[in-house]
Amino acid sequence: MKRVFLLVLLTLGLSASDLTLEIVKEVGNEPKIAVENGTTGVESRLDKKFFKLIIGDLTVTSHFNVDDKERRVNFDDAIDQIAYRDKEYLLRYKLFYDDRGRLGARVFLFDLAQNRRIFEKSYTVSDRQRYPFIAHKIVYDINKVLNFPDVSFLRSFVIFSKYTGAKRADIVVSDYTLTYQKTIVSGGLNLFPKWASKEQRAFYYTDMSGEKPTLYRVDLYQGTRKKIISSPGMLVCSDVSEDGKQLLLTMAPGMQPDIYLYDLPSGRLERVTYYRGIDVNGNFTEGGRKIVFVSDRLGYPTIFAKEVDSRAVERLVYHGRNNSSCTTSGNYVVYSSRETNNAFGRNTFNLYLISTTSDYIRRLTANGVNIFPRFAPDGETLLFIKEYANQTGLGVLRLRYNKSYIYPLYTGKIQSIDW
Repeated sequence: MKRVFLLVLLTLGLSASDLTLEIVKEVGNEPKIAVENGTTGVESRLDKKFFKLIIGDLTVTSHFNVDDKERRVNFDDAIDQIAYRDKEYLLRYKLFYDDRGRLGARVFLFDLAQNRRIFEKSYTVSDRQRYPFIAHKIVYDINKVLNFPDVSFLRSFVIFSKYTGAKRADIVVSDYTLTYQKTIVSGGLNLFPKWASKEQRAFYYTDMSGEKPTLYRVDLYQGTRKKIISSPGMLVCSDVSEDGKQLLLTMAPGMQPDIYLYDLPSGRLERVTYYRGIDVNGNFTEGGRKIVFVSDRLGYPTIFAKEVDSRAVERLVYHGRNNSSCTTSGNYVVYSSRETNNAFGRNTFNLYLISTTSDYIRRLTANGVNIFPRFAPDGETLLFIKEYANQTGLGVLRLRYNKSYIYPLYTGKIQSIDW
């Protein structure tokens, strides 16, 4: 039986910006930061995980030189500045339970050079399972206080489809580290979740359990599910316009998949691509004037672009002979390319970054299976699926700093993602 669960989430205001192509190459210039843990009275397992999350978040921002040694202190003790004479900042926190049983954290950031606190705040969360978001919010806040580049991705919710058995897949909401996970839709084959807007209050997904694939919209705050459209053969929502009013759908009513533009206010469906082959994975680019998509027009899948109101198609990628998925941000495209052709072994898939307005190209990964890339709203952070052995995980790639991090999923297999 299909089940849609209500999940009350924090609204996250995320701003988009174009990708800065210049890679930060300075080594050792990040300010050095140490972390002190003043927690008492909280279960040991949670205490240890929270410290690792704080260290991990500081590291993944790429804005700090992080000392990962755990130092236990009394939260109200004076700062031992001699012990930190080679550091610029000290972050001290304390987990606690309030009189209502809610998990909370007190935190302050100490500027060791100026010998003063420059930030202090308390946090609480009613659902203890959501403790990772306290850590993410702490690091987001101190990063903002120090006027470093935006790291809103820390607070973003990731939504993904997870295979749980034969013809069964659930829709799950998590943090980017997969430490917090909550199943939102279960029962049947539920695939290709896509956030309805940057506010992450609702999402679309395809239910493949019935006679026809059906696209639904789920409102997380109201706990409601609404049918949008059904189509025989294939149905995927691959992108949503910036104003949330238009969807790019891959549909195959005549057995061959093409890309369609669906206008939500009017319910009008418009065909965008016309090809007797495979056109899939449409993504808006250049302010919605164009779309980027995957097509087999050359006899193998690669990346093309076209204006929404024109039939003229241009090839974007001249590298590789199997480029099967892509994502866009502003004038930039990241795509996954198969690098090997092993008939009986695992192939290598790497991610590449290109511009729709120049010949710029940059390889982002070096080895392994890296697929299904998704830009964060900041345009400088990338989420992707990493496959290894019999597992899948989430990869987070910080484009400006050329650094990537992998977070494994221990149960099930990720089918598709969005954030």
